[in-house]
Amino acid sequence: MRLDQIETPKVLKTLSIDELNDLAGQIRSELVSTVARNGGHLASNLGVVELTLALHRVFDMPADKLIFDVGHQSYVHKLLTGRYDRFHTLRTHGGLSGFPKRSESEYDAFETGHASTAISAALGMARARDQLGGKHQVIALVGDGAMTGGMCYEALNDAGNSKTRMIVILNDNEMSIARNVGALSRHLTNLRASRGWKDAKTAVRSGLERIPLIGRPVANCIEWLKDTIKSVFVDEQNEGFFDALGFRYYGPIDGHDLPGLIRTLENVKELQEPVVVHVLTQKGHGYDKAEEKPEIFHGTPPFYVESGDRRKVGSLPSYGTVMAKTLAEMAEEDKRIITITAAMPSGTGLNHFQDRYPDRMLDVGIAEEHAVTMAAGLAAGGMKPYFAVYASFAQRGFDQLIHDVCMPNLPVTLLLDRAGLVGEDGETHHGVWDFASTLPVPNLTVLAPRDIGELKTMLRWSAAHNGPCVIRYGRNSVDLSARYPNAETFTPGKWELLEQGRDCTLLAVGSMVEVAIAVRDMLAEKGILARLVNASSVKPMDEAMLRKIADKPVFTLEEHVRTGGFGAAISTYMVENQLPAPAKIFALPDAFVTHGSRAVLLDECSLSPEKIAADVIHTLETK
Repeated sequence: MRLDQIETPKVLKTLSIDELNDLAGQIRSELVSTVARNGGHLASNLGVVELTLALHRVFDMPADKLIFDVGHQSYVHKLLTGRYDRFHTLRTHGGLSGFPKRSESEYDAFETGHASTAISAALGMARARDQLGGKHQVIALVGDGAMTGGMCYEALNDAGNSKTRMIVILNDNEMSIARNVGALSRHLTNLRASRGWKDAKTAVRSGLERIPLIGRPVANCIEWLKDTIKSVFVDEQNEGFFDALGFRYYGPIDGHDLPGLIRTLENVKELQEPVVVHVLTQKGHGYDKAEEKPEIFHGTPPFYVESGDRRKVGSLPSYGTVMAKTLAEMAEEDKRIITITAAMPSGTGLNHFQDRYPDRMLDVGIAEEHAVTMAAGLAAGGMKPYFAVYASFAQRGFDQLIHDVCMPNLPVTLLLDRAGLVGEDGETHHGVWDFASTLPVPNLTVLAPRDIGELKTMLRWSAAHNGPCVIRYGRNSVDLSARYPNAETFTPGKWELLEQGRDCTLLAVGSMVEVAIAVRDMLAEKGILARLVNASSVKPMDEAMLRKIADKPVFTLEEHVRTGGFGAAISTYMVENQLPAPAKIFALPDAFVTHGSRAVLLDECSLSPEKIAADVIHTLETK
């Protein structure tokens, strides 16, 4: 059967194993060609092809509910659930999302994008089923990386304690296929998962215990012998761990063995208790370039299939690379400097710091809350910690930032990468709420560099700053120094006047400085001369300059939601000091912005240079 003929996953129940394996090959070809063209998460999806086929073969989605953790491994699921004809639009504006999306398909039971949430969501759906008298299955598909997040264990503890019927599939793609995943191991796991085995085991033990004197000792002896044999073939450490949490454990299972996966899932779905099925998969399975370098093909921009080389997207180093190399230079002089990542050393650029100082780069796993509080502990102990994290992921450490870092006024620096619109990853990954969460917090300095040069000066300033600080920067690095040379030092509370002007002021922050430059040039063509200010010190703001520029209409520009953002803070200051409020706040709308290229999204949100310039002209004319 061809992949393009699958309209619903129900057809998988009619296919032979050979036909399913052939389908797996077609899926891998489609994954590689589409991600090579559009970019996206490749290695993890290549690793779950057989697992996803088995899940849709055994269970009855959408009646049964499949919840993905993180969700970036849902591409195969999309291909099998009636979306093949649109798969070429993956991660493009107006096309399929790179993550599960309830509005996109009834097969997407829950929306995800951040890690460690699936077990909690699945437990909630299972309890809703029980309250409403339903009989369907609820399955959480969780990667081993997500299991580094503490939320998983809160959910496991709750589910195991309540004995709520649900299935957790632990997709372990960091391990090789272990020694104990062989024919006998699979047989023992399938046998233990079957209803017949469980019923027979219960009946035998019950019968033996009714025999006077010798019954209970014999039963205990058989149990001991069973456990001894099982320990040779079964991952006893994992079984004991999940058993302590109240889950029955089965595995490990070869995640690329379709017959074994199907048999195990068929048996497990009959159980009336919480179950963990441990599946071992290989990242990048079936595409040699991704198998060799799975970390490179985890989330990748477009690439050439034949070589695996990325298509060139720009000549500038990323903000993360500049950050890491600058910190490495600073670390030569300052032994206190230490860096932290939450399982994203390459994504944030900290791998470059790690190359120089492997003992001074700490990877805590997907545990942002822990990372922030640990950084506070490091600072209290005399170190100078820098936690580099995507802005959207940093949201998880908000309570810790307030209570553990800012209240005691500790010198912790958060480096918020991917601030603003990140493009194709969409709603769950846009970093557009950090001003609203950080600006109200006392003791916290909030900065946003205009380009890579200003980022360097901010980092060097931060080494001597004896308090908490946030530096936010976007996904796309820029260098404006050819037109506006960078200052040699940075001073918080002081803004940079880039251009004088008689008609109005463009007050821009971070990534929007580049946009404001283009806006000013467009206005100049119309005879309007705008003052241009780089407001890189968001908190504290430059109050002296703000009072000075209030003589002309002020327009604020930010890549952040309007509510609680930079423009809102400026408005508050002006109103409180009897100054004219901004003529217009250019910011993102009160809505979840979809996926697409950053340029397209800025235009859709009326933040492109052309739309801002037209709006400024209209506002000046009407005023």
